[in-house]
Amino acid sequence: MRTVILAGGLGSRLSEETTLRPKPMVEIGDEPILAHVMSIYAVHGYREFVVALGYKGEQIKDYFRNLLFRQRNLTVDLATGKTVVHGSDRRDWRVHLVDTGLHTQTGGRLRALRGWLGEGTFMLTYGDGLADVDVSALVAFHRAHGKLATVTAVRPTARFGELSLDGDAVLRFAEKPQIAQGWINGGFFVLEPQVLDYIDGPDVMWERDPLERIARDGQLRAYRHDGFWQPMDTLREKAYLNELWASGRPPWVRR
Repeated sequence: MRTVILAGGLGSRLSEETTLRPKPMVEIGDEPILAHVMSIYAVHGYREFVVALGYKGEQIKDYFRNLLFRQRNLTVDLATGKTVVHGSDRRDWRVHLVDTGLHTQTGGRLRALRGWLGEGTFMLTYGDGLADVDVSALVAFHRAHGKLATVTAVRPTARFGELSLDGDAVLRFAEKPQIAQGWINGGFFVLEPQVLDYIDGPDVMWERDPLERIARDGQLRAYRHDGFWQPMDTLREKAYLNELWASGRPPWVRR
């Protein structure tokens, strides 16, 4: 099963970083967030990816093209120009990097990948959000209900600390807890190829008309995820994810 990763947006809310590189290439620790997203799937055995490129997509191509050369030992024959790469890589991934247009919307990017997805079930997520989603359980949930689409529903993290009060006494303080009520789209979709028929053109946002119509047709189910979920839309969120990585126990990494 292939996993589509949307990695073509402008990332304007993170403009301090994305003037120089696409948002999926912003680093968490020593690797781009895109690699962290892919690892979430890879640990469950899903290691073939189709990355929808747009803004500064050549940098993502360069990253994967040069990954082996950066991480492994080389022998270079200067007389013939032949390069030998030694050892094996811990990531046995297959990555398709597909240009889907600079200004194409999310639905249009997905539609442009029709020829790369085949006739079977596929997955879809964003290249700028991390979670400890049990991808195997997500796929099993999708198979069980038999509809065209599954979205992972998450509870967002509160922007501010939460206080529980009794009069003026603070009974409980929680810094940026996950909101107890209300579910939102957390990405991590499982989809049947028929969903592509709901996308009419390159200017269509996946999250608007296609998903709304799929839901109206009774073909959308939600997989509830109560665990960790965190997008990277701001410098504050980037710093938070880097703090979690530096802790040595980032919650999106399964052990």
